[in-house]
Amino acid sequence: MAVTEPAPTAPTTAHEGILHRQSLRESAARTYARSLPIVPVRARGLTIEGADGRRYLDCLSGAGTLALGHNHPVVLEAIKKVLASGAPLHVLDLATPVKDAFTTELFATLPPRFADDARIQFCGPAGTDAVEAALKLVRTATGRQGMLAFTGAYHGMTAGALDVSGGATGVRGVTRLPYPYDYRCPFGAGGGRGAELAARWTEHLLDDPRGGVPAPAGMILEPVQGEGGVIPAPDDWLRRMRALTADRSIPLIADEVQTGVGRTGRFWAVEHSGVVPDVMVMSKAIGGSLPLAVIVYRSGLDAWQPGAHAGTFRGNQLAMAAGAATLAYVRENGLADRAASLGARMLASLQGLAAAHACIGDVRGRGLMIGVELVDPASQSPDLPVPPPAPRLAVAVRRACLERGLIVELGGRESSVVRLLPPLTLTDEQATAVLDRFADALAAAERTAGAGAAPPR
Repeated sequence: MAVTEPAPTAPTTAHEGILHRQSLRESAARTYARSLPIVPVRARGLTIEGADGRRYLDCLSGAGTLALGHNHPVVLEAIKKVLASGAPLHVLDLATPVKDAFTTELFATLPPRFADDARIQFCGPAGTDAVEAALKLVRTATGRQGMLAFTGAYHGMTAGALDVSGGATGVRGVTRLPYPYDYRCPFGAGGGRGAELAARWTEHLLDDPRGGVPAPAGMILEPVQGEGGVIPAPDDWLRRMRALTADRSIPLIADEVQTGVGRTGRFWAVEHSGVVPDVMVMSKAIGGSLPLAVIVYRSGLDAWQPGAHAGTFRGNQLAMAAGAATLAYVRENGLADRAASLGARMLASLQGLAAAHACIGDVRGRGLMIGVELVDPASQSPDLPVPPPAPRLAVAVRRACLERGLIVELGGRESSVVRLLPPLTLTDEQATAVLDRFADALAAAERTAGAGAAPPR
């Protein structure tokens, strides 16, 4: 849904002046700034303080980047240590003690069967750069060009990453496959049956001599689709994808940019299913809040020529130091397990809320990666198993959350899924506050929309 900005008014306070100048100077491509008209000046953990003195609970966490929340002491200390040491901050791809410590810690978190035979490629600073590297790597290693990707996917905003994302247009060389979506199953079955049909269709398409799909260079998927609406891949389906790609010598790329570093209740989301991919794409939380992106892949794919894939800022020393500290803290303090248990409690609470609100179509997620899909039950067609999405209500809920000091974002089909990505350091008390504010915002948005609450279902 297109976002329109309100007519500019004369700023009356310092923070309004900053927002006004931003609207005049920055491009029309800006996104979060449109829906979150705040000016952060201080932050710690879950909390952001705006220039207007208001405090917010941040359940966006830099789109999943801030595993430990804002300005965690171990991250700040790691950065200060590098700055005080006199070490160079820019080193291209040269070896440094900071890089060595980062790669050692990263490899310690990987599934052992993967880490024992892995190589790492440092990419440009964003996750989309790592996706580009992964696509380029499997094409180089296999000598093939085509890619297998999935409906609902999001892999980044550069050309190749967009091609394998769900909203791509005018794409050639990418075969789009059905991603299991229990609530809106493309086969009308849902559950295990829907996932089985999705897997069977993929297998049939690859083996059909008249299917029109030449042997691909690779398959790329998210273990949990994030921007696509917080849709976890069923473990059995993911194991099927691993088996069918392995049997056909198709490299499997797992995009763990948003799901990694404990977010889903395991250190890496593929661990839920026991799948070992050929390539893992990593960014966001691995930099400890600073820009860093890598791919890790089995050594047999290491077909690069020197300089075949490079980037001026692939040696971000501060990000590597912050990232190593973050990885170690998550691992040593069992924050993945904490995300699993607290996330399960939050899901249960939200499912209880859904029982009293017909506008909540589905509550789903894994760990502290949670989605609440909002629907319009009054517009449901007898021909459809579930109501249509409710993007206007979702926008109203996001706005009402912000008014109550809670930062959330939207995703999914027609941007009708409210997404919660709190830091892994979230306390029980903070989780309660988040849920209370969300429930209050939902009720307020319903009143504004005239939807009202439905009786228990």
